[in-house]
Amino acid sequence: MFKFFTSPTTIKRSTFLFNYSSGLFSKSSITYYRTMSTTPTIPTIKLNSGYEMPLVGFGCWKVNNETAADQIYNAIKTGYRLFDGAEDYGNEKEVGEGINRAIKEGLVKREELFITSKLWNNFHDPKNVETALNKTLSDLNLDYVDLFLIHFPIAFKFVPIEEKYPPGFYCGDGDNFHYEDVPLLDTWKALEKLVEAGKIKSIGISNFTGALIYDLIRGATIKPAVLQIEHHPYLQQPKLIEYVQKAGIAITGYSSFGPQSFLELESKRALNTPTLFEHETIKSIADKHGKSPAQVLLRWATQRNIAVIPKSNNPERLAQNLSVVDFDLTKDDLDNIAKLDIGLRFNDPWDWDNIPIFV
Repeated sequence: MFKFFTSPTTIKRSTFLFNYSSGLFSKSSITYYRTMSTTPTIPTIKLNSGYEMPLVGFGCWKVNNETAADQIYNAIKTGYRLFDGAEDYGNEKEVGEGINRAIKEGLVKREELFITSKLWNNFHDPKNVETALNKTLSDLNLDYVDLFLIHFPIAFKFVPIEEKYPPGFYCGDGDNFHYEDVPLLDTWKALEKLVEAGKIKSIGISNFTGALIYDLIRGATIKPAVLQIEHHPYLQQPKLIEYVQKAGIAITGYSSFGPQSFLELESKRALNTPTLFEHETIKSIADKHGKSPAQVLLRWATQRNIAVIPKSNNPERLAQNLSVVDFDLTKDDLDNIAKLDIGLRFNDPWDWDNIPIFV
């Protein structure tokens, strides 16, 4: 179900939704809302926690510290309400500055925003989970986050905040990796207590595979509200998405533009992969609808109830990325994009001591 934050006039439109069980597309009526304001309104996904999460947000990964505050502030002015950050991104202080500037100036109220952060690998031990969250809240200058995810399903050795923060891949011993024997369920139980304490509204997971999700659900008191995964036409993961959505867990897709997100990291895999922006299938669909390739890629996800978190420094593209619910891809469009799936993952940390995270 889609809903909006603001008091709206109502417009009903038809859209094609994919049924993973039958393998067919069905035409379904979704209620969209628009205000008379020039600021775009964004549909939301109802989470199993009872809260509403915007379907389109702003991703804070690789946002420079020097520009982060202004980028977040300008994104709020443009109409963004979901901001996806993480301890590991190293820019939560600046993100918080942008958020609080907008709140102070009356552009938005705190309760109108949906702020996501993530627990990094070094803080999985239950006794360290609240310490990590408190650091995030302090950096953001907020009393709570709307969503807190376990960033990766693997526990590194604890590194004190005063020693190195964010620790990244540092485990206290140069370039050597060290791990802790912390079951994921123990970490999850610590997060559940922080929900009860009011510091987190919803909790979720990121970069988890199906078997791990299945196991976690069976031991959890609070079910994960959101799964965040790499998701683009080269990596569609239909079986995982089917299972998770049937389980009542919402999905956020990151790296919606595929290799584009990894070019500045000089990823060989990304550099050797044709960009989706120039792929003939995506370009032809964009031309047909009078949209940009980026808008097609984002709509491909949102039309299937998958939230997206793109980012941009460019004001025009910032607005374009937000306007991805005002058109529908056809069944043929979706069928053609489905053919692009080659199971190609760009965020594949195989070098974490050769632990196959995604196998």
